[in-house]
Amino acid sequence: MLGSYSYRASMPSEIRRICVYCASSLGSGNRFRDSAAELGTIMAANNVGLVYGGGRVGLMGTIADAVMGGGGHVTGVIPTAVFSREVGHSGITKLIEVDSMHTRKTKMSELADAFVALPGGLGTLEELFEIATWSQLGMHAKPIIVVDIDDYYAPLFDLIEGAVDAGLMKGVNRDILTRVTSVAEVLPAIDAYTREAVPKWIDADGT
Repeated sequence: MLGSYSYRASMPSEIRRICVYCASSLGSGNRFRDSAAELGTIMAANNVGLVYGGGRVGLMGTIADAVMGGGGHVTGVIPTAVFSREVGHSGITKLIEVDSMHTRKTKMSELADAFVALPGGLGTLEELFEIATWSQLGMHAKPIIVVDIDDYYAPLFDLIEGAVDAGLMKGVNRDILTRVTSVAEVLPAIDAYTREAVPKWIDADGT
């Protein structure tokens, strides 16, 4: 139940579409489903389109339905080979079929002005880290927001901090990911997102 929360937020005009990574399952209880639905409602109310993996089940389907239900625009990108497995969504604005997972991720990144990760499994984690790595390499400078619902991503951020402490990752690259704890913080976090245009990756001595 979303109550009387105001979904209007001030968004920079260049943020037209957000790519959301999330699970093709709903998870336990209603906490993840409700968050996905709320984010979709917020995006539609702010005229921000959704780019996602094109499925109609799980959190993927939930956020797509919420954006569509709010009168928003949804673009799904799905490989032909996994169309039946992820149950392609035929009720969205545009569904693009591509030839591979790599093409899917590239197309999603091209269409989006920012990236958001809701809770998810291996596929979500892989997508999140690939887009973060592309940012680290200077291939883009778009905001990347991780929504840590009920500390779902806490172990992940502990791992990242451990990598920095171990000298295997630079703090500036850790900061590529912005961590929020509710979907209400997503649009403001995107609006406020700043970082070095091309974070330094490897020093001349290899460190």
